[in-house]
Amino acid sequence: MPCRKDTKSNPRISYSRSDMFDLVVVGHLAIDLISSPKIALPKPTLGGPPTYVSLAASKLDAKVSIISEVGEDFPDDYIERLNANGVDLSGLKYVKNALTTRFALKYGNEGRQLQLISRAPPITLEDIPSSLEARAIHVAPIADELTVRAVSKLRTLTATLSLDPQGFVRRFGEHGSAFQKQWDDRYVLGQIDIYKSSLNEIRMITGLTDLRLAMEKIRDYGVGIVIVTKGRRGAAFLCDKKFYEIPACEPRVFLDSTGAGDAFTGAFLAEYIRGKDTVWCICVGSAAASFVVEGVGPEVFGEKKNVYERAAEIHKAF
Repeated sequence: MPCRKDTKSNPRISYSRSDMFDLVVVGHLAIDLISSPKIALPKPTLGGPPTYVSLAASKLDAKVSIISEVGEDFPDDYIERLNANGVDLSGLKYVKNALTTRFALKYGNEGRQLQLISRAPPITLEDIPSSLEARAIHVAPIADELTVRAVSKLRTLTATLSLDPQGFVRRFGEHGSAFQKQWDDRYVLGQIDIYKSSLNEIRMITGLTDLRLAMEKIRDYGVGIVIVTKGRRGAAFLCDKKFYEIPACEPRVFLDSTGAGDAFTGAFLAEYIRGKDTVWCICVGSAAASFVVEGVGPEVFGEKKNVYERAAEIHKAF
């Protein structure tokens, strides 16, 4: 279903399908300008967690939808790209006289520099249809665009609520420069079944430098599965009081890490909702991420067979 072009004041459409989605991703789509020594000609690309999460999950045959807000500057070919990959866009709203969330991402020897260029309107309680049904909902803010009330409503619409808190631990300074901030909303964390973040983000949330202690603190809020991605050093996860370290899948080439963590989440959730073993789900997430870094932006997503082949290689150790 195509997205709607209307104003923010209009009521959101109700879902009329009798069957539910496997996964719904809630957060801002974005337009990214990615630059690094490996990118000769930077150009705007489709970005934001809903892009990478939904495309990775759809490659594994998950039925995916998104809830997001974009401005009138959002390109039509981005819509076509998502539609062509089977992503439902009935929850995507164009907002008149608004801009899409845009980021400039610069990679160099000192890591990534992130600059916010523009920000779309927030996703509020009224933007989430009560008729929505999903096996899993992934909450994925990138610029603090989700309210606590919206998260609470999402909790009532699914059996599995997942969170990537990256947008909650960001603040923006002069000229949009992004910095990490402390964030410890115990009410929000208490709503979550699956938590996934980077190593730096969990340290900002818990105030702990020891990885396992930090993950245990998140678990103690009531989170069932805690996942921390560590880039090319793999991922760690805590489930049923058991702590695991999973190695990263090796890509053929490494061009751009943008969206790798989100692709990890999409693939993980696509397997998790099918009742697969959690270790296997982590391996599939790692495999999906290894394909994304082989391109710039959302250029490369492995086909299901290829993702499973890479996942099987690292699953052998378990």
